[in-house]
Amino acid sequence: MTSHGTDGFFVSFEGGDGVGKTTQSRLLGEWLARVTGRDVVRTREPGGTDLGLVLRREILHGQDMDPRTEALLYAADRAHHVASLVRPALERGDVVITDRYLDSSVAYQAGGRTLSVDEVENLSLWATDGLLPDATVLLDLDPTVGASRLTAAPDRLERAGDEFHRRTRQAYLDRAAQDPARWVVLDASGTVDSIHAAVCAAVAERLGLTGVPLPGEPLSDEVG
Repeated sequence: MTSHGTDGFFVSFEGGDGVGKTTQSRLLGEWLARVTGRDVVRTREPGGTDLGLVLRREILHGQDMDPRTEALLYAADRAHHVASLVRPALERGDVVITDRYLDSSVAYQAGGRTLSVDEVENLSLWATDGLLPDATVLLDLDPTVGASRLTAAPDRLERAGDEFHRRTRQAYLDRAAQDPARWVVLDASGTVDSIHAAVCAAVAERLGLTGVPLPGEPLSDEVG
């Protein structure tokens, strides 16, 4: 039984834009499916549900909004996301991997927008009925390097400025330092393969997957 009281595994990826969360979440999902035999649900915030796609469009590409409105819209997306997708999958015993979760709100709305950390966190905890991941992977990278990797037109958050993104990065690092049992911080400037190997090793430890073959090792007959 995991820390959130279900049979499933819940993993979140965090970090600034351009750090490789999408690639690494996909690779981790493929690896966990192989070594555990479980179904893997990959999702994201905002936008992991049909309603979430509407909210994502308005938050990231709609009209400008004040920080409190932004925080409330993220929380609304998160509440629906957890109730309709994440928690049911965990109760089935699936692996859920999400690209961003409530730590993004604390980093961006409290760290970047300078709202109250406690207020933003408590809002998300209320929205999710206290659901936290078993493991959170922070892919850490200088925000200017991450921005240079982006190819699409920037959204509202990506246009927020260098100082905003520096505050957000520091908020992530501070948060990770406070809860090392859940968080793992990895340098996102490495190769895709080296980061993937480090992610798998750290996640296996936090999920209690002892003895599973890591990337590059042969798959044994017994998985779990």
